[in-house]
Formats: sequence, C-alpha cells, structure tokens
Amino acid sequence: MDNHIKVKSSKTVANGELNRVHTAISNLKRNLLIIYHVVSEKYIQNYLDELVYKLNRRYFGEKLFDRLIIAAIYPYVQHSG
Repeated sequence: MDNHIKVKSSKTVANGELNRVHTAISNLKRNLLIIYHVVSEKYIQNYLDELVYKLNRRYFGEKLFDRLIIAAIYPYVQHSG
C-alpha cells in the first residue's frame, strides 16, 4: 500500500498551483465531449495519453517537423552503429 502525505496549503497558493491542473482537466473534458461522442471506460488511459501527448507538444511550433523527422529516423540510426 502506498503512503500518502497530506499538505495543507493556503488558498492563494492552492489556487495558483492548481490552476494548471484545472486547465488540464477542463481540456480533457472538452476533448472527450466534443471529439469523442461515446467515451468508454475501457479506453480512458488512451484518452489521457493523447491529452498528455498534446500538452507536451503544444509549444513546438516550427520545430515540430524537425522533431518528427528525428523521431522517424532515430530507430534506424541506433541500429546502424
């Protein structure tokens, strides 16, 4: 069993720290309701993985294509050594 430590923080700190969490949750809800019309509990981990993937790549901008090329050739570069 995991042990959990509870830390009580002030309301202003909690609001500032949890703002990103609330934003992520609202984005997930919006995606589930708009993009996926039927949400299955069986695939909830897939939905969460997709949200994290999108969040981690939202600031790539112009570098996105370069990163895609690197990701595509990376397995081949590893095996050619």
